[in-house]
Amino acid sequence: MSTPPPTALILAAGRGERMRPLTDATPKPLLRVRGKRLIEWHLEALARAGVREVVINTAWLEEQFPAALGDGARWGLSIRYSTEGRDHGGALETAGGMKKARRWLSDPFWVVSGDVHVPDFGFDATLVDDVVASGQWARLWLVDNPPHHPQGDFGIRDGLADRDARPRLTWSSIGLFRHTFVDELMATLPVGTKAPLRPYLEAAIDRRRLGAERHAGRWTDVGTPERLADLDAAGG
Repeated sequence: MSTPPPTALILAAGRGERMRPLTDATPKPLLRVRGKRLIEWHLEALARAGVREVVINTAWLEEQFPAALGDGARWGLSIRYSTEGRDHGGALETAGGMKKARRWLSDPFWVVSGDVHVPDFGFDATLVDDVVASGQWARLWLVDNPPHHPQGDFGIRDGLADRDARPRLTWSSIGLFRHTFVDELMATLPVGTKAPLRPYLEAAIDRRRLGAERHAGRWTDVGTPERLADLDAAGG
């Protein structure tokens, strides 16, 4: 591939309130499904795709991440931890976490939430080249709306995310982002500031710079103990 292998940002800083009591003692991305920690599914997939550097942002019980995952060498990865709890007193949300980690991330870089299970997504290197060639500032992968999010997030029109296009789909929490997305849209956001991503995604939509594709493979937002148990029981 012409573009160097990207880095990846795995979002793992949240408290996981809806997963209590499981998350009282364990961060949600370190909970196990089918014998592996949720985050390990991502690490394995990223390594298979040729990614070699991963940043994991942490806050809640953040000392457990390096204890469980180490430096990433067992997957052929180099893991850096962006410690929002230690440095800022708590999780910075998605945009805040992205802004803090920006200095360690390639252009473009993958983003994936540590609490989704998406075993069919390959983090294909050709997608990286395509986003670079497209002029998009970011590209999201959207999935069919789960029962707990029936209204969806965005539609797709002409390969771009759209507020009004139908059907509305749900962001899978997987995306490829260019530095331009952070540098242009988050220019006035101070590092260490807590901020959600949604307003910045909508700003990119308004500039027609936010690409979107549909992911038809398996995907689960592991947001409750019941969903985790169902996923574990389903096997495969």
